[in-house]
Amino acid sequence: MSQTLAAFNARSPAEAEAGLLSCCASTAFAGEVAARRPYESLDRLLAAARAAVLALGWDDVLEALSAHPRIGERPAGSGREASWSRREQSGVEDDLRAALAEGNRVYEERFGHVYLVCATGLTGAQMLDRLNERLGNDEARERDVVRGELAAITRLRLGRLIEEGA
Repeated sequence: MSQTLAAFNARSPAEAEAGLLSCCASTAFAGEVAARRPYESLDRLLAAARAAVLALGWDDVLEALSAHPRIGERPAGSGREASWSRREQSGVEDDLRAALAEGNRVYEERFGHVYLVCATGLTGAQMLDRLNERLGNDEARERDVVRGELAAITRLRLGRLIEEGA
């Protein structure tokens, strides 16, 4: 077990939940993952986090989505989440911001929540293409896709949280 994972396991429940909320802003997620400590490996922690995200009720998913900026908008703030969002969305080119803003508007009108995509490693054009493809989903399919994207983002952020020892 790494020292950083051991430190995470040793945190108080409130401290562990605060760190977990920076990875996925659902209080149900943070409570569930924190309560299952100690984790014997990072892989076990990541598997527990994925299972917790995929099991979230829709209201809990919406709570998590409320912490995510729209794709193409520059996240404000100086906190950990804003910094991670800026890094994750670094592939958005300035000339695509207007198209993404319009796509976000249409998506939010259709589904009632922010468009979520695991942006790490994607170009702005790829994010826009995925947005346009997902506009064809029915609500049930889109909710499944959103949960999968949220799980992917959470995995990346949780890895960073443990790596940074934060």
